Amino acid sequence: MTVTRFAPSPNGSLHLGHAYSAIVAHDLAKARGGRFLVRIEDIDGSRSRPALAEEFRADLAWLGLEWEEVPAQSSRIASYEAAAVALREMGLLYPCRCTRAEIAAAALAKGPDGPVYPGTCRDGNWVSTDPVAWRLDVSKALARTGPLTWTDELAGEQVARPDLAGDVVLVRKEAETPASYHLAATLDDAADGVSLVTRGMDLFAASHIHRLLQALLGLPVPVWHHHALLLDADGTKLAKRRNSPSLADRRRAGEDGRALAEALREGRLPTGITLSEGLDGTP
Repeated sequence: MTVTRFAPSPNGSLHLGHAYSAIVAHDLAKARGGRFLVRIEDIDGSRSRPALAEEFRADLAWLGLEWEEVPAQSSRIASYEAAAVALREMGLLYPCRCTRAEIAAAALAKGPDGPVYPGTCRDGNWVSTDPVAWRLDVSKALARTGPLTWTDELAGEQVARPDLAGDVVLVRKEAETPASYHLAATLDDAADGVSLVTRGMDLFAASHIHRLLQALLGLPVPVWHHHALLLDADGTKLAKRRNSPSLADRRRAGEDGRALAEALREGRLPTGITLSEGLDGTP
């Protein structure tokens, strides 16, 4: 059975890009007689606002979507901690005290998420009582797993290249944010039985890392589906941090959510909004 999911973070209102992503995941599951799940990713520390989760549910219902809700990330902290312990016992995590500014200054390469961590703390020859992040030693991890592949429905089979992102953080410095996106999302998708990870193409590179974590932790391997993105008038993807117009505002203004969903399905986009070229070379 195909199981997809939509996993919003309650750190800002949903916008048209979220609506498009939810609709893609919903429709893929329904077309295949499967299940569409909603998971609230609420471990972003003080930025997570519980009230927004209820707003999200109202937005999705307004769009005419039906879903099954699974436990939020805040109820799964123990699983993240257990995975981090297992990776430490394998000798694959190391503590890192570097700031973002220090990494940007020292980085020798740029990866999909910005400056690639140069391995400053990898040798562990320092002592600190300050909070530290825990990074995955990707070279050691790949030596343990051997070559890996994964499959995207649109782009086909991929050779896993987690090294392109460098030694990513899996456990953050901030106690209020207990796991990185990479660790939490990978564990949650496995726990929820997600068989088709449906998300925007901006997260394509993250799947290389998630495939490595699946191999290390003995997790099932799904298929991925990285869809095209909605772009604003200047060709930039819609984003919470850029204050893209919210679904909640449209809903409260009396707009027909089901009609909006049908328009997005058919590629009839609001003025100033375009669809990026997808991984298969089509809009």
